[in-house]
Amino acid sequence: MDKEILELMQTKIAYLERANVELSDVVFRQHQELQALATQMRALAERLVAGQSADRARAPEEERPPHY
Repeated sequence: MDKEILELMQTKIAYLERANVELSDVVFRQHQELQALATQMRALAERLVAGQSADRARAPEEERPPHY
């Protein structure tokens, strides 16, 4: 095998390895963001369900003033 071809192949492999690591990092960060968003969505859904429940008594600070 020619020395130039071998060097070219090694260079391409090095670029591919770096790209692979960068993509892996991006996927990991996106996974973390998705988990955080899912947690927030669950919390909001729970608040929505709790807010729609008629059984819940409102605290005085949650009551609307009579002029509304």
